[in-house]
Amino acid sequence: MNSKPTALIVIDMQKGMADTAADERNNPVAERNILALLSAWRNAHQTVVHVRHISRTPGSPFWPGQSGAEFQEELAPMAAEHVVEKNVPDAFAHTRLERWLHARGIQQLVIVGVSTSNSVESTARTAGNLGFQTIVVSDATFTFAKMDYAGVLRSADDVHAMSLANLDGEYAGIMTTSEVLRLVV
Repeated sequence: MNSKPTALIVIDMQKGMADTAADERNNPVAERNILALLSAWRNAHQTVVHVRHISRTPGSPFWPGQSGAEFQEELAPMAAEHVVEKNVPDAFAHTRLERWLHARGIQQLVIVGVSTSNSVESTARTAGNLGFQTIVVSDATFTFAKMDYAGVLRSADDVHAMSLANLDGEYAGIMTTSEVLRLVV
């Protein structure tokens, strides 16, 4: 990161993620780290974008009007912060996020949220492909255990590590919360 405007992109920190009945997750301190970054961005008067998944599947906890689609209170957007609603994992797909960021001269993104192996990875790949200087914060993202293609259950830590490895150096840089906080003006 440098002195260019940098947006903090907070992905899918909704009540449905906090209440999920999904399998094992990693990074139990991710929410605390996201809050620290969010506070730093707000104190530095930097751009914050909140991304919310709105499901197209009736009965989903992220279906419009369900409490699971609402933001977690401690991570909810302030009135001046931009909110993007998406229906697929990638926050850039069909949302006009790219245009919104370019209109504000933002060239750098710091991505946090859930899940590393889905919406975070998808969004970071597109951001990198679109030419944004992108950082994914390893301890301010989390994911869930998942069965691999060969039928082997992979731990949430393994899935998280592989997603970060998929991104590192090609689509994004990987940093920790403390590393990013040292760079926030």
